[in-house]
Amino acid sequence: MLESAIKQKNHTETAQLLHGQVAVSCAKVAYQMYREIFGSDKFLKLTEKGARLQRLLWASTSTKNPSYSDVKYVEPLIGPETINTMPMETLEAYADHGDPAPRLEEGASEADHLLAKLSDVGISMDDIASQLEAEGIEKFIKPYDSLIKKLEEKITAV
Repeated sequence: MLESAIKQKNHTETAQLLHGQVAVSCAKVAYQMYREIFGSDKFLKLTEKGARLQRLLWASTSTKNPSYSDVKYVEPLIGPETINTMPMETLEAYADHGDPAPRLEEGASEADHLLAKLSDVGISMDDIASQLEAEGIEKFIKPYDSLIKKLEEKITAV
């Protein structure tokens, strides 16, 4: 969407500022929400009754754009109570030249402001969230159906 705004010269300056920043900004905002929920008095009371902390999962954090660093979506997402799944190529790149340090909370307030600018170029976060949710669910349907089929086959064989 931002690429389209840049090509069509719609709000080019803002679109260029946002380009390559939105995903990490979304993660930083999500992490702040996570910290609020799991750091709340309400959750602390639940831990006294046995509730356990759920960790955030950053999934598929390989870099798809070849003009970006191959660890672009790994380094800024390092923080407590998180898990990062990445393909072996990204893991090897990080092992080779990554710079380990907790960075997830760096720039959190700037992330909020950056995401607010999406509407300036005609992009709705609600629309993006709905699209990503639908795409994410679609990617899990086939593997899930395959797993269920294999389980049914094993049950039948027994």
